[in-house]
Amino acid sequence: MNTTSLVAEGSPLAPSKTQRLVRQAARALGRHRLAHAYGHCSARLDEQHFLVCAAKPLGTIEPADNGTIVSLTGDLPEGVLGEVRIHREIYRRRPDIGGIVRSMPAAAMSLSALGRTPRALHGMGAYFAPAAPLWNDPQLIRNDAAAEQLAELMANAPAIVMRGNGVVTAATSIEEAVALTWYLEDAARIELDCLSQSDQVREMTLEEARQRATRSGRIFERMWDYLTYGDPE
Repeated sequence: MNTTSLVAEGSPLAPSKTQRLVRQAARALGRHRLAHAYGHCSARLDEQHFLVCAAKPLGTIEPADNGTIVSLTGDLPEGVLGEVRIHREIYRRRPDIGGIVRSMPAAAMSLSALGRTPRALHGMGAYFAPAAPLWNDPQLIRNDAAAEQLAELMANAPAIVMRGNGVVTAATSIEEAVALTWYLEDAARIELDCLSQSDQVREMTLEEARQRATRSGRIFERMWDYLTYGDPE
């Protein structure tokens, strides 16, 4: 079924390239089990608008499924999932952010049930040093006040973990936000693997993490290529 984008009066049109990127991001998250029936991703269009993926399970989004344009002011458009208000609040506060992912990765979910988030124990975890903040509330974010509080707690961090309820990542582009989701899940996997030997774990210092969390050498580009390999678009 062809799903056309919903455009509010006065909103910009989403470029076809951005529509494609959002679809590719959604399918990558589904393909690599970073999201299942639930989750969404978005890309900023300009200072006042962003494009969120179609309200479908991410892995089922097809090339004809365009996203919806959302304004940073006013109510969410009809048909947009309620937790997309998280994206809106982060974009409002952080003009540097160009892409956001709301996902449900398994290891990060398990770790959050212990009241923990991944530390900087290996290379991928270095991007979140000393650790991603924890939103210590298992309820869905279905009102503006909760979305505002979550965005405030996240502050300038690249990710926030929601206790028993998934992860939000934010970056300068949707490609980086997708890569950070994979990095955070890998960091959670390492953390869980090491729990039984916690007294022997060597956490990175902030300086070690700062040096390791490089963006040179096409680090994020290669992860994006890996995650989207074989995509139909």
